[in-house]
Amino acid sequence: MIYEPKCKIDIETASESKIGQVDFEHIEFGKIFTDHLFECDYKDGAWQTPKIRPYGPFSLDPGARVFHYGQAVFEGMKAYKDEQGGIWLFRPDENFRRINKSAKRLAIPDFPEDYFFEGMKTLLQLDSDWIKPGLDNSLYVRPYVIATEAAIAAAPSREYKFVIMCSPAKAYYSGEVRVVFEESFSRAADGGVGFAKAAGNYAAQFYPTELAGKKGFQQIIWTDANTHEYLEEAGTMNIFFRVGDKLITSPTNDRILDGVTRKSVIQLAEDMGIACEVRRIKVQEIKDAAKNGELKEIFGAGTAAVISPISGFGHGGDTFELKKLENSYASKFKSRLVGIQHNEGDDPHNWRYAVN
Repeated sequence: MIYEPKCKIDIETASESKIGQVDFEHIEFGKIFTDHLFECDYKDGAWQTPKIRPYGPFSLDPGARVFHYGQAVFEGMKAYKDEQGGIWLFRPDENFRRINKSAKRLAIPDFPEDYFFEGMKTLLQLDSDWIKPGLDNSLYVRPYVIATEAAIAAAPSREYKFVIMCSPAKAYYSGEVRVVFEESFSRAADGGVGFAKAAGNYAAQFYPTELAGKKGFQQIIWTDANTHEYLEEAGTMNIFFRVGDKLITSPTNDRILDGVTRKSVIQLAEDMGIACEVRRIKVQEIKDAAKNGELKEIFGAGTAAVISPISGFGHGGDTFELKKLENSYASKFKSRLVGIQHNEGDDPHNWRYAVN
């Protein structure tokens, strides 16, 4: 049965599903897409009637401003299915607020809340078979907006396309993750767009991350652009450090993404009675803690990875390996988060959002 949205959405269903062609036990992240997508165009000063249609290409003029001036922002979310068939999202209100916050910074008009939630719920209902139960399974949901007006003058577009597409997912990272503390390149600067999920932020970090990969590191932990003395965030995750029994993470600012998983971990730490400091963190402080044995854990927090333990890091020619811990903070937070997301644990902060 097709979900009946509360706002008008034109729906065209796929004549045949391609789900039977998918091996759900062996999925490369972000390479397979579901049967339908949601799209909505902005023109003449207003968002038009949204629609859901079979997944497939759309046409853009070569002069579309997104190609020339990079007006593009996105979000990352996940849908989960419990053992009774219920479909859940995790704190989607935060993603909705953030995509409009990102859009504002790039002079993109706000997207209506009812279009966002009704469009996403309708899409997830149509493609519900793609959401598999089990704690290792999820459906990654990618909302994004791009500038589509054909005009190459350096000015904001007057036309946009908002899209929601979905991709079945398992673990984002497999194996151990090692990071390098960045010493020369910068992800973002004061007054820039580092706090926004702007497409260009990610494009600019690919080259430094590629260089790190040649040295055996999977990710970079970015440092402040002015001095490279303070640790900020990784390429796809916010970062937490456990020194002794205390958790430390950097404060958000206009260089650091306000991660949904990050703020959830901070709240869970409070719930669990784990001391958590939100403050600036010097590179040297973490290196000293590693040398004297006080650095117990580093882990990343993000939608795709949920919680990703870091096994080692490098900086200034030094490398440090971290011992694997029984009953680590990372494992506690991951277990708690995944339980909430899959409707297998209590949800005292009402983070779960029911789709059906």
